[in-house]
Amino acid sequence: MGADGFVLFETAIGHCGIVWCGPAIVCVQLPEANERATRARITRLYPEKKEIIPPPAFVQTAINDIVSLVAGRSSDLSTIALDMDGVPPFHRKVYELARSIPPGQTLTYTQVADKLGAHGSAKAVGQALSRNPFAIVVPCHRVVAAGAKPGGFSAHGGVATKLRLLAIEQSNAIEQATLLDQDTASTTPAADTADLECDYGFDPAAAVAHLRTADRHLARLMDRVGPFDLRMNTAPTTFGMLAEALVYQQLSGKAAATIFRRMCALFGPNVRCPTPQNILSVDEETLRNAGLSRAKALAVVDLAVKVEQGLIPPLNELRGMDDERVIVCLTQVRGIGKWTAQMFLIFRLGRPDVLPADDFGLRKGFKLTFRTNDMPDRQRVERHAELWRPYRTAATWYLWQALELAQDEL
Repeated sequence: MGADGFVLFETAIGHCGIVWCGPAIVCVQLPEANERATRARITRLYPEKKEIIPPPAFVQTAINDIVSLVAGRSSDLSTIALDMDGVPPFHRKVYELARSIPPGQTLTYTQVADKLGAHGSAKAVGQALSRNPFAIVVPCHRVVAAGAKPGGFSAHGGVATKLRLLAIEQSNAIEQATLLDQDTASTTPAADTADLECDYGFDPAAAVAHLRTADRHLARLMDRVGPFDLRMNTAPTTFGMLAEALVYQQLSGKAAATIFRRMCALFGPNVRCPTPQNILSVDEETLRNAGLSRAKALAVVDLAVKVEQGLIPPLNELRGMDDERVIVCLTQVRGIGKWTAQMFLIFRLGRPDVLPADDFGLRKGFKLTFRTNDMPDRQRVERHAELWRPYRTAATWYLWQALELAQDEL
């Protein structure tokens, strides 16, 4: 049978990898950015395994079947032996059920939970599938979210890779509109964990999996906090969120919310967020009477002017800019610095790799998580955060939660 090891192999979607131990498969790795990256990931996860060419006959048979399936041909992977000795019992049940879903068909996370008799456990199903080490053989891509949404996917490429596999298998479960316009997905919270990525510009399951692998200290905090649950700001316009952010600067949440409501009420009882035209229709004194300081009143007016002049683009244009361009664009407004622009990147655009290293809450959470004697400066945070790329946003959120945990434990 030969020694344990791994080997890379080419498929229609790129270079995959397969790892074996004894007579069973330990891992099937979907393609990373390139062949070198796929090999590097396997050697990082299984440092004791050596690349063996050619692989044993049973591994080559599994490879042939996987290649055939990914090429769109009929192929039965149900007989491939998997090593599930280290797999938690519930995960094993999820994987076994997923293997029973035929190509071209799908189940939702809720349906999988119900079939297992674990009603209400859609989130647990999503978490199990996000840690699936047997990609394609355990076809987690065939488990989707409710409402014909694709759901999450932790492999490189995220949901796009999942949709590609489903398209290859000619699955009709995901609407064609999803393939064409993933960015327009609903931001309404849903019960299925995998609906979360509709809010973000990245796959949260992939972010969580990466951070757990990259940083064991952060992973312990993640275990205490629980599932990633960053709440996006759903303000419909650039002006709406930035105006609110300006009001909230250096105030407690309760006080800021009161002032923002008063400012909105200036323009009608049902106004939830003013427009630039609203702001420019009143004078500074009126804004100050609503509770804004002079500096904030001037900043909100400057924001309204720049939006009206076209210097601050609408949301659809900002989505097409990289992070640095967004920061440069927004910080031309009086009162908006890099931190506020980074909060916009995180909470409105859902960018994956934002690190507000000057944020006090982030640095305090870092101190608590990594038990440093002194408050870390931005340079120390930035150095350590290299481990978290390209998902520093998710790491930031978890460090913010460390403060919440510390307060709860007082």
